[in-house]
Amino acid sequence: MPPPSSEELQRVFKTLSDITRMRILRLLAQEELMVQELMEVLGMAQSRVSRHLAILREAGLVSDRRDGTYVFYRFAAPSDDLWRHGWHLVEKGLASDPTTERDTTLLRRVIAARSAQPRNFFDAVGPDWDALRTVFNDTALRARAISRLVPMGLKVADIGTGTGILACELARLGLNVIGIDQSARMLEAARSKVNSEIFPSGGQVELRRGEAEAIPMENDEVDAAFAHMVLHYVASPGDVIREMTRIIRPGGLLVAVDFVSHDLDWMKQELGVVWRGFASETVEGWLSDAGLLEIHVEQSESLGRERDLPATLIASARVPADQTG
Repeated sequence: MPPPSSEELQRVFKTLSDITRMRILRLLAQEELMVQELMEVLGMAQSRVSRHLAILREAGLVSDRRDGTYVFYRFAAPSDDLWRHGWHLVEKGLASDPTTERDTTLLRRVIAARSAQPRNFFDAVGPDWDALRTVFNDTALRARAISRLVPMGLKVADIGTGTGILACELARLGLNVIGIDQSARMLEAARSKVNSEIFPSGGQVELRRGEAEAIPMENDEVDAAFAHMVLHYVASPGDVIREMTRIIRPGGLLVAVDFVSHDLDWMKQELGVVWRGFASETVEGWLSDAGLLEIHVEQSESLGRERDLPATLIASARVPADQTG
């Protein structure tokens, strides 16, 4: 490989020499963020943040993704040796920089604020969610997704169990289900539903309170994990996929059902969603980054009848058989 030209060296040094751009890259390497969120962490005006993002995007170090009227930015790991070495030096230098701890603390606050929106929404609607969610018209979709969990007799985690509809459906099939949800009111409704059921031999439901990004389960605790219409309610869907992978035993299955990317503002306003769906390629990327194999994403047409609804997707992938927890 020929040595870099002086012009290339100058461009790398000029781009990475600015402390603000260094901080932006470090933040985006940890989390996908909007300009407004970067402004809150950095304490800078929009024009200044946007100008630095434009420079980083031109250098190929930042990519963006549109979600309705919002644009999210993320770090794009450089493949070029010169840029890669430059980024490693930046990482090393920022590790001891006094701004790093402050940025990390404020980033956690920003993500917590993003997560609070759906949490407050679900605490407010509680047991009324069953009636509200009928707009999804996804009973058939849920049944098709459940079929991905065969063979029967599995121990399954239902992430974002809500009022326990899916958990009960799985238990009726003779599965041992652990339902996880962060909302106390949702779990109260789910517990009432579970107590009214008589499940067949082997079928049972255990409910635990916890976040999808920090699932209250041990490594390799279940045979499969399921997230039905959950990812569009969490702040960091990729982190949830990694957490689900962690709790699945080697050779086990992960299944996620969600909406395809859309621009329907009413869903954000009426249903409290954080994300306006996802591109299949984005979901495939999360599954691949989590180290999963046999990745398959199937898209279906909109299930809307009375309301305009986006298309849906069912994603499945398998934990490597030799994975260690």
